[in-house]
Amino acid sequence: MAARDFRYIVVEGPIGVGKTTLAKRLAGSLGGEALLEAPGDNPFLPRFYRDPRTNALPTQLSFLFQRVRQLEGIRQSDLFAPVRVGDFMIEKDRLFAELTLDADELALYRQVYERIAGVAVTPDRVIYLQAPVDVLLARIAARGIAYEEDMDPRYLDRVVAAYTHFFHHYDAAPLVIVNAAEIDFAHGDADYTQLFDLLQSVSGGRHYLNPLPL
Repeated sequence: MAARDFRYIVVEGPIGVGKTTLAKRLAGSLGGEALLEAPGDNPFLPRFYRDPRTNALPTQLSFLFQRVRQLEGIRQSDLFAPVRVGDFMIEKDRLFAELTLDADELALYRQVYERIAGVAVTPDRVIYLQAPVDVLLARIAARGIAYEEDMDPRYLDRVVAAYTHFFHHYDAAPLVIVNAAEIDFAHGDADYTQLFDLLQSVSGGRHYLNPLPL
C-alpha cells in the first residue's frame, strides 16, 4: 500500500467506535506514525465519569493541552516527515466542551482554546466512524476500562448526536463516512482494503462506506 502524498489523516467518531484500532492499522499500512490520544494520562477523566458536573472543566482543559502538544509536531514537521494518522482532531475538543461545560466555564474554556490552539492543522483526509449507541456501549464494556463503567448511557447518546451534527456540516477536508457497526477493522481484511482503496481515490467532498440506514 502506497502512502500517496498524505501528510496527516484523522480517524474520528464517538467513544468506543474503533478509532484507535483503525488509526494504528492505517499508520502501519502507510509506513507512518500513529498520533493517539492518551485518555489514561488525563487524571481528571475517571473523576469526570463519577461526577461530571464537578470535573468537566479540568478534564476538558487537560485534554486540550494534551492535544495541542501532540499537534505541534505536525505543524513543525518538514515535507519528508512520515505520514501521521491520528485518532482525534482538535475540533473535537470544542465539541466535548460544549457538551459538558456550563456557560461560564465554556466562556473561560473558549478564551484558553483561542489562545493556545492557534491555526488548526487541516488533515488530508478525515474518516468518520459511526455506530449506534447500543453497539458503542457493548464495545466499551468489552474493553473493560474501569472508569468507563461509570459512563452514563445518556451522555454517550449526546456524544453521538454531537458528532452527527458536527460532521453534517464539516467540509474542511475530504470526508469518508463509515458505518462501523458491524466492521472489524482489526481483523476484517476485506472491509479494511475497501476503506483503504476509497481513502486513496477520493480527492474532495464526502464519501460513504456501508452507510447507516436513514
